[in-house]
Amino acid sequence: MDQFLAFTVVGLSTAAIYAVIGSGLVLTHTTAGVFNFAHGAAGMLAAFSYWQLAVGWGWPVPLALATVLLVLAPAFGLCVERVLMRPVQLLGEAERLVMTVALLTGCIALARWVWDPNTARPLSPFFADRPAIRLGPASVTWHQAVTMAVAVAVAAVLWVLLHRTRAGTEMRASVDDRALAGLTGADPLRAGRLAWVLGIQLAAVGGILIAPTVALDAQQLSLLIVSAYTAAVFGRLRSLPLTFLGAVVVGLLEAYLAGYLPQNDYLPGLRLAAPALLLLLALLAFPHRRLRGRDRRLVRVPLPTARGSLVFAGGVLLLALVLVTVLAEDAVISYGTVFSLGVIALSYVPLAGYTGQISLCQLSIAGIGAVVWGHLGAHGELWALPAAVLIAAAVGAVVAVPALRLSGIYLALGTAAFAVILDRWIFTLPAFDVLGVRVSLFDQGSVAVTGPNLFGLRLTSPTQLLLLAAVFLALASLAVAALRRGRFGRRLIALRDSEAAFATLGGRLLGAKIAVFALSAGLAGLGGALYGMQLQTVTAEQFDLVAGLPLFLVAVVAGLGAVGTGLFAGVAFVVPTQLLAHAGSWAHDLSALLIALAGMGLAHSPAGVVPRLHAEWQRLVRERTLLPVLLGVLALCWLLAATGAVSGGPALVVALAAALACNARASARRATDRDVAVEWWGVRRPWRPEDGEVLNRATAAR
Repeated sequence: MDQFLAFTVVGLSTAAIYAVIGSGLVLTHTTAGVFNFAHGAAGMLAAFSYWQLAVGWGWPVPLALATVLLVLAPAFGLCVERVLMRPVQLLGEAERLVMTVALLTGCIALARWVWDPNTARPLSPFFADRPAIRLGPASVTWHQAVTMAVAVAVAAVLWVLLHRTRAGTEMRASVDDRALAGLTGADPLRAGRLAWVLGIQLAAVGGILIAPTVALDAQQLSLLIVSAYTAAVFGRLRSLPLTFLGAVVVGLLEAYLAGYLPQNDYLPGLRLAAPALLLLLALLAFPHRRLRGRDRRLVRVPLPTARGSLVFAGGVLLLALVLVTVLAEDAVISYGTVFSLGVIALSYVPLAGYTGQISLCQLSIAGIGAVVWGHLGAHGELWALPAAVLIAAAVGAVVAVPALRLSGIYLALGTAAFAVILDRWIFTLPAFDVLGVRVSLFDQGSVAVTGPNLFGLRLTSPTQLLLLAAVFLALASLAVAALRRGRFGRRLIALRDSEAAFATLGGRLLGAKIAVFALSAGLAGLGGALYGMQLQTVTAEQFDLVAGLPLFLVAVVAGLGAVGTGLFAGVAFVVPTQLLAHAGSWAHDLSALLIALAGMGLAHSPAGVVPRLHAEWQRLVRERTLLPVLLGVLALCWLLAATGAVSGGPALVVALAAALACNARASARRATDRDVAVEWWGVRRPWRPEDGEVLNRATAAR
């Protein structure tokens, strides 16, 4: 009984922290209409800042607390609201979600960059020198007592603020209808600022309270938010009492699992994954119309032509040939993952771009493809590659079943929970038997991965594996483009626009979602297998949730509806990291920070970078004089670099300069042509095929 009471006290103190953090989530969502994925990261930064002030610089604890909670946290909240969230407030739910995911990635990268993760930073609990408070057979430390008292005070203050003050009424009214709230005299901007300041302050309080009980690690502290997610979902993102109840359930569950879970090799990960499992169950067990909200501000999905798709696939293969002929073998190893990661990034296009289903577990599913190929294709058996694709597709089909009930941020939460379950539990399991079949994953370590046997040729060199990945990326891009042009692709676009209309017109909602999830997961599994071949050895940490967020951000920045997203994402994800790798180990965090900053700039180009690049460089493609000149310069640069006459760096600089100069010249010509009167088309400037269509439309309009 004494042990049970001790675990109950620990669970309640942890629950108090989750309640504080979860109430901040509910506050932000209820008043600003944004679910903040970076809420835990804000608390993590507050914990690091508090350590720096109180321990690193020796400030008095009250002064350090006041500085973090009353200065740094409000300033951070104001910055997030003004710089990041206000520009995307009028965009869709997906854009706001991506912005908070970018903020989460950026905060983790920033913390690792500023504070060396290899250095231990212990924090003492509050009033650690005082004896514990005895409550019968149980004892409560002063830190636990302070934590519970803070949770009760937060609950009372928030209830009074939201229901008994004008500011709270403004905050609740602004999220329902900002324009109508403004007509009644409320100030939506002021309400949003207040919501973000209070939300970040609550995250800071939770981060400082929980930091003494766990390791001060950027990733671990940021992912503690999963437990607060569960508490917030218990409250359906709007009820503070239910949020506190959910926090109690999560806190007690973690404490009892830590104390009473049987000790064996299969269950320790279950305790770590329990909050994610509970989150997934809560999402499915609490049906509510707000959990099924749809995004009405949709970005147009480009329609690729058959000719353009073939040209793009040829460009992928040409780029691969250039890389293997110009780069040294060690550079081929470093940059070879461009194409395999491009296949994984391409898996977002049919799922998120065509269907509007946001998934944060694609890299985790890619890990399944890598480990399946590693075991089944240990000797290069080619049949193991389609087996890896099919098993990954089956996992995607399983994920699609709850996706029928969820959408938007709730689907993102569900897929994130699935990724955490894989990371913390499934991938950590030792080998086990299912119906007489031996199932082996990462074996609590690493898995060796080799290349395939292709028509009697064993592909093991970095050059061969790079070319193989490039071929698969080209074929996958052609398949995704054909999907967009086909009937099923049009049905997916209709599903994205309106699930109700899709079902009314005879579409099978469950079948379509299962098909697109399986297709996307199969692509991710293929990319994971190719990625593992190039790495030669894979571990579970390479496919966890935090590792997958930057790749997701790069795909979003590229444009989730564009077929070129795969290649662009692979290049943008790999090349900056490799270029910065020579600067030191901190360069990896800097590259992740740059990716996060690019994601934060989404408001300036919601459709993505790839469609903009296509539109800008399309002018050069139509130039009959400049394009041959540019192709000749590029061929000359490649020839000089391949023969060793010129090193790759200068050749690349010359090629880029020539391309930019030709494109600028083509844009200048296009601008001059627009100044020519219609009657002089074909005289003062060349006649173009599209000119006839323009004139026909103009005369028809009259």
